[in-house]
Amino acid sequence: MARKLEQAAGAQSALGRELTSGSYYLRAASYYFLGERFLPACDEKVEGYRRCLHCFTEGAKRRYPNIERVAVPYGDTTLPAWFMKSDCARSRAPAVAFFDGLDDTKELSVLYGGVELAQRGIHTLAIDGPGQGEALRLQGIPSRHDYEIPAAAAYDYLAGRSDVDAGGIGIMAYSMGGYYAPRAAAFEPRFAACVAWSGHFDYHAVWVERRKVLESGGTRASAPHFQLPWVLGVPDMDTAMEKLKDYTLASVAERIACPFLVVHGENDAIVPVRYARELFAAVGSKNKTLKIFTAAEGGSGHGQGDNLQLGADFVADWLAENL
Repeated sequence: MARKLEQAAGAQSALGRELTSGSYYLRAASYYFLGERFLPACDEKVEGYRRCLHCFTEGAKRRYPNIERVAVPYGDTTLPAWFMKSDCARSRAPAVAFFDGLDDTKELSVLYGGVELAQRGIHTLAIDGPGQGEALRLQGIPSRHDYEIPAAAAYDYLAGRSDVDAGGIGIMAYSMGGYYAPRAAAFEPRFAACVAWSGHFDYHAVWVERRKVLESGGTRASAPHFQLPWVLGVPDMDTAMEKLKDYTLASVAERIACPFLVVHGENDAIVPVRYARELFAAVGSKNKTLKIFTAAEGGSGHGQGDNLQLGADFVADWLAENL
């Protein structure tokens, strides 16, 4: 399907229908990504992501010319990112560093959250951190529990831009990023706001439950059996589970002082809602908000996957009011 959509994009471009071509390219990018996600590390997986990246680049060029490819200095290398500039912004404007979760990439993130932020005058840096997207797939950079290190790199990059207000930089991440973003906000006080788009308190505890599902042959664990060790850069699940013991916000969340938002769905089958409540209770911020989307209003699934617009609007409105 990804190949068919990419071919359709080329055909539309040949007819001079560049906006339509861009739509096909973006859809092809999603299919390439979702297809490669279920492949273990191999040449076909890498090639699938390269095609995703190519199609997204072609689609964004046609549909979202306010998106630019950037590289964020990180140690002796760089982290790949997309910067979505808000056309509504005047002079220096607030910005959000938006990291991914366990499965997704900056190509999905920049449209998932960036479009609504741009409409509200906020720039978005959608970035693949350690263990995510291109940083993992093409650079071989595994995840780390101390996410304040890559988050600080993202902050420094944004603060150095002439179009960004350094005093109004927030951090946001979804799914597994519900651990990453709070961890970063706890140890990097320069962030002006934090959004956990899916709440995590103890990511190891989450995987204790998921592993039972995987080993029983269940289908609701969200990730293939090889995904977690690959993301963490370890050889097997036993080693991965040991490494995950550091992925906890116990004795960490209370350090968070900036405005804080937890967004979750009451019917989240991937991350039970109790983890979001546990995180919210532990956060030390005086200005903190817990939003649980119900089945009645929609958006009650993981990451508001059953109604993405509801989640995106709520998060963007909150950030516009708190940055």
